[in-house]
Amino acid sequence: MNGKVDFSGVRWGSVEWTNLCTLYLRAYESRLATPILDDHAAAEAVGRIDYDFARLDRAVKPWANQFLVALRAKQLDTWAEEFLGRHADAVVLHLGCGLDSRAFRIEVPSGVHWVDVDVPEVIALRRKLYTDRPGYTTIGSSVTDPGWLDQIPADRPALIVAEGLLMYLTEPQIRELLRRLTDRFGTGELLADLLSPWGPRFSNSPLLARAATSGITKWGTRDGHELPAWNPRLRLVDTRMFLDPAKIPLKPQRLVYRLLTAVPFIANYDRLYRFQF
Repeated sequence: MNGKVDFSGVRWGSVEWTNLCTLYLRAYESRLATPILDDHAAAEAVGRIDYDFARLDRAVKPWANQFLVALRAKQLDTWAEEFLGRHADAVVLHLGCGLDSRAFRIEVPSGVHWVDVDVPEVIALRRKLYTDRPGYTTIGSSVTDPGWLDQIPADRPALIVAEGLLMYLTEPQIRELLRRLTDRFGTGELLADLLSPWGPRFSNSPLLARAATSGITKWGTRDGHELPAWNPRLRLVDTRMFLDPAKIPLKPQRLVYRLLTAVPFIANYDRLYRFQF
């Protein structure tokens, strides 16, 4: 796609705005001399968007927050590429994909069927930036709606990516989503980041009573053990802290992150999990 894309209708503080912030942070990080994620697809997309990025820049503070986004996405990219290296005919479901460019950022074998899923309002924005092509499509639906999964071929290994998603669902919604996914596919992997139990506590604190984010975080876990307990088909094979200061190329930010991650509460607030089924 070419030409400017008008995003002026994206409301400040909305879900679409949050996705735009994350896209901007990935694009910002790609301009470093030695980027972690090197998301040129995000940079190209941001370059085509007509929006008040000066105001957004002041809000998201990319000086530091770019690395929160880049480090998390990089580890998930690595796990995804490992899976696709073993399953060149897989189906990929990127749930709650937002404006993420993972489908265009990583090495995807030509035989892979990739599906990005998000609510219709977000998918409408995606389609202004990214074009469907053979092997890649989008579905505009809430992930909790059971109907969209019927569109996905069930005869392939499945890679399911849930980045920045499950913490915003309730426990019953997560249980049902996992059941439907594992019932649909014979084998696969689930990649997800999960907040600690402090996530919903903060979200429901009196300090956020009047904020747009009040109550948005619904569920958290200490170590991810609940998912295999709810769904015996899931087996936890890896979990890690993605905030690795040693990977940050800028010295001031590296020092700040080293100090922050020395506190276990902060280091483990958001962890990455890899499940097989």
